[in-house]
Amino acid sequence: MEISSSAAASGAAPGRTVTPGMVVTALLGPVLTVLGVATSLRAEDIDMDWVHRQQAACRHMPFPKMEYVVAWSGLLLGLSAMAVCVLLARWIRRRCGLRLWDTWPGLLAFVCTMLNVLAILLELFMLWTTYSPDVSGPILGDCG
Repeated sequence: MEISSSAAASGAAPGRTVTPGMVVTALLGPVLTVLGVATSLRAEDIDMDWVHRQQAACRHMPFPKMEYVVAWSGLLLGLSAMAVCVLLARWIRRRCGLRLWDTWPGLLAFVCTMLNVLAILLELFMLWTTYSPDVSGPILGDCG
């Protein structure tokens, strides 16, 4: 059986092409991964802004509730990227009869998902730091 060069170049089975939906879904994984990391790092920015506002006002201020929302949404975005990769793998298996890494969109999603494992660890750490109390307490500085 001979495979045409266009089918071999596209990474799909003979007679089947990579669909635009497959490409969009494969690109959704890296986008969700990057958004999850950026959102989790934003939780740290919110915390530092809160500390600086307290120091500037020379008084204790209530903890920003938005930091909880941002920390949880970062983790949810990371987990969503994993779910997208699993759904893409099932779609490629059902539609083309191939493994995930046999197509270039699937390979892209697989590599980004493996890197997303590290991102999820970062997102879990940022969530933990959001809920853990600051042992030293905020230092308000010289308010005299």
